[in-house]
Amino acid sequence: MNKGFIDFYRKLISINSISSEIPEQDVSNEEVIDFLNSYLTGKGFTTRKVSVKNARNKFNLIAKIGEGDGGLALCGHTDTVPCDMEKWSSNPFELTERDNRLYGLGVIDMKGFFAFVYNIIERIDLSALKKPLYVIATGDEETNMGGAISLREQFGGKPDLMIIGEPTSMVPVIMHKGHVVQGVRVKGKGGHSSNPDAGINAIKIMHEVVGCLLDLESELKKRYREELFQIPYPTSNIGKIVGGDAPNRICESCEILFDIRPIPGHGVEEMMALTREILGPVLKKYPENVELYIPYEPTEPFGGKISDSTVKFLEEATGRKAIAVNYATEATYYQELSETVVLGPGSIDMAHQPDEYLDMDEIEPADTVLYRIVSHYCL
Repeated sequence: MNKGFIDFYRKLISINSISSEIPEQDVSNEEVIDFLNSYLTGKGFTTRKVSVKNARNKFNLIAKIGEGDGGLALCGHTDTVPCDMEKWSSNPFELTERDNRLYGLGVIDMKGFFAFVYNIIERIDLSALKKPLYVIATGDEETNMGGAISLREQFGGKPDLMIIGEPTSMVPVIMHKGHVVQGVRVKGKGGHSSNPDAGINAIKIMHEVVGCLLDLESELKKRYREELFQIPYPTSNIGKIVGGDAPNRICESCEILFDIRPIPGHGVEEMMALTREILGPVLKKYPENVELYIPYEPTEPFGGKISDSTVKFLEEATGRKAIAVNYATEATYYQELSETVVLGPGSIDMAHQPDEYLDMDEIEPADTVLYRIVSHYCL
């Protein structure tokens, strides 16, 4: 393991680039972007630093070396989740080596991937490229995917393959579910509980809504199937319910939030249409009282847009069978630009956890696989 790799890794981890919906916790990723930009321009890459739309001082970096179309893009996000420093055994903003592991916030999810990009760039002869090599760094993945959404308009390149270096233990991920959150608001009529019939109890109406949502779970299991997933159908979860203010008052408002995780081929619009279908009887019965709404921007599923030949090569290069996963990544948006795979060092089980770490035994095998892929597409 070379000193340059560790020094590069250490610098990445030392920069606070937390993304949060809470403004007081949210930090710009500009320092990470500027660090990468300085390194890549020094290696002869042409770079563009561009703002992420509708974000608090967040940026994307698009770097390219080599001419023409095709080639390969090595991609990752530069932000991390917030952390509770009291739960860490070491400073999350210092790369710490112990027990044959590298610890630090973002060490696998996923600023650390850019240290592996550094190793690739230092290893190959950039003057011998036959097709271009891109490096893409984005912001705000951990909150709203804003960087990847903006990249669709900003990129303009046409690589043969885009690799997103999220932690997959170097197993090719060619499919994952999407995510759509929906909410139901019920408006009732308040009053004293001594005369319940004088009002309209929103919780009682919501009881009927919940019954429909349980039917929705059953319908998702019956109607859809994709065997590549461990859970081979879209799932739905009722995650939050709020209503009422006192036991002696007729509840006049109640609200529920639930999600659906759609599978490729059956996207967000289809899931929302099914929701409206299942909730149809309640919406018709209480037209003035029940509202179905979308509180957050949904994310489409990823997959179904990569060729068999690409999958075969990736499986040969990694020695691992391609899989599908239940979590979501920026691949949803990258697949609109190019064939895309999620592939990177580290275990997803350690993402978003105190004492996030990379097993150092993974470094050399990951380098070998990435070098083979870059050589295949660019040399």
